[in-house]
Amino acid sequence: MLQHVLLEREIYTSEEHKMMQAMIQDFIKNEIIDHLDDWEKKGMVPRELWERAGALGLLCMDMPEDYGGSGLDFSFNALFIEEMAKEGITGPGFSLHSDIVAPYLLKYGTEAQKQKYLPQMATGKFITSIGMTEPNCGSDLKAIKTTAVKKDDHYVVNGQKTFITNGFMCDMSIVAVKTNSGTEKEGVSLLIMESSYEGFEKGIPFKKIGMKAQDTCELFFDNVKVPKENLLGEEGLGFKIMMTELARERLTVALNAIGGAEGAIEKTIAYTSTRTAFKQPIAGFQNTQFKLAECTSQLQIHQTFLDRCTLLLAAHQLTSESASIAKYSATEMHGNVVDECLQLFGGYGYIWDYPIARMYADNRVARIYAGTNEIMKILIARGLFKELFQELKKAKKKPF
Repeated sequence: MLQHVLLEREIYTSEEHKMMQAMIQDFIKNEIIDHLDDWEKKGMVPRELWERAGALGLLCMDMPEDYGGSGLDFSFNALFIEEMAKEGITGPGFSLHSDIVAPYLLKYGTEAQKQKYLPQMATGKFITSIGMTEPNCGSDLKAIKTTAVKKDDHYVVNGQKTFITNGFMCDMSIVAVKTNSGTEKEGVSLLIMESSYEGFEKGIPFKKIGMKAQDTCELFFDNVKVPKENLLGEEGLGFKIMMTELARERLTVALNAIGGAEGAIEKTIAYTSTRTAFKQPIAGFQNTQFKLAECTSQLQIHQTFLDRCTLLLAAHQLTSESASIAKYSATEMHGNVVDECLQLFGGYGYIWDYPIARMYADNRVARIYAGTNEIMKILIARGLFKELFQELKKAKKKPF
């Protein structure tokens, strides 16, 4: 179907990529698809699935072998993200674990921190999350209120986080906290907090519109004692670290979007080729053909751009602006594609038993998390008017 129209993805043409793709597809078929209904009812996937993914080498693939990873480049992570998205699988929060938490540790962690956590993460026996968002702030990370106060050989942490992916199942979370509150040294810092610490509590998983098998919840910290050696990077540099690493997070969201769009189109082609109306397949109507032609054109354009972004990330050259463009444009495209595809399913598109219904519910949040698409536009615009904003800043004037 689509492979007859779309250009071959050069970043996935090696024998290693083809072998990995086949293994991922078998993993999805044998370990996931038949269990989606049960996991949605429970609001989470079983820990055994994480361990199975770890045993197959699907977690932390681009981490060095010395830390339990596979030593591959980021394109293999990208392939895994897309293959999962094609089938509309959102329950296992593998990407956040491998593509956000693990790089934080690898780049900013001490050798002791890396040796302690990364090998366990690669096996899937240690599940992780990242605690940034709070009830009073989403994209405005500087406004966080969770505090960490130094006392003897530890920090005392108090506060709350919300919308935490893998939150209920996590064994560890990298948490953004405010240190040195009320002083000249006030700033955002990152702490590695294990869920076994006294005072670390998890809320009941949220009942969401979509992503029903993904455990998303609140985290509460009541005088949690965190050893000082659990500081990730330098004190006060947490915001800078998060801003630097958000480019990768936003690319993973964009990759999920193009994978999801491809899966939606493929499923709609199959459905409209067999479903009949007025004594002919729905695919026989020009409207169906035109709509899917439009969707496929947008998919191809975004695939080409994201392949370039993937290569840039692997070379540590992806800019914040490019990542923002990828996240903004790909998620908007994904939303439009799934909406058009659902329409072609007619009434059945609104029935949960059909994958397109799940895709419709699941993809909406992508325009919100990892920075809303409105924030993406601001970041892109800052790049466009960088010199002007710098001049205004020197003149102590606010950008218009």
